[in-house]
Amino acid sequence: MRAKPGSRAAGTVNAAMARPTSERLRAALDAQLTELGQAPDAVPATRLADALVDAVLSAYDAGREPVRAAVKLAVKILLDRLAAEAPGRSVEMRVPPYAAVQCVEGPRHTRGTPPNVIETDAETWIMLATGRLAWDDARDRLAASGARADLSDRLPVRPYGGAGGE
Repeated sequence: MRAKPGSRAAGTVNAAMARPTSERLRAALDAQLTELGQAPDAVPATRLADALVDAVLSAYDAGREPVRAAVKLAVKILLDRLAAEAPGRSVEMRVPPYAAVQCVEGPRHTRGTPPNVIETDAETWIMLATGRLAWDDARDRLAASGARADLSDRLPVRPYGGAGGE
């Protein structure tokens, strides 16, 4: 059975629907800053994503639980950057319940569970993607299967490192 035009086929993500909007980024950033006792910032739209990730990191640094909406968007932002920097479909990186992406060149799967899957919690993913936690130090916090299920040479993502980063 074919998917109707404009609908989402099983197992696919409509990128336009999944992308965080400026309004959602600003609302989550303001909520996170308020939770940290800081005044909402007049961050330009072009810096909202980085400012949101930084605010979530500040909450973790302070030993506090970040605002859920901010965590959700930070996870998506960092997963999108991974997929952009390591395009492909041979590895699926999952951060339940927030998001998953396929990345890394190599043999592509088309149905069912991919042969190379990595799954972790949101805090671990954010720390890995920003370079606050090394892959080897996170092994006990990752569920990884498959020969290609190692992203150590692809993390951290930009602007925290990665190809062309710092």
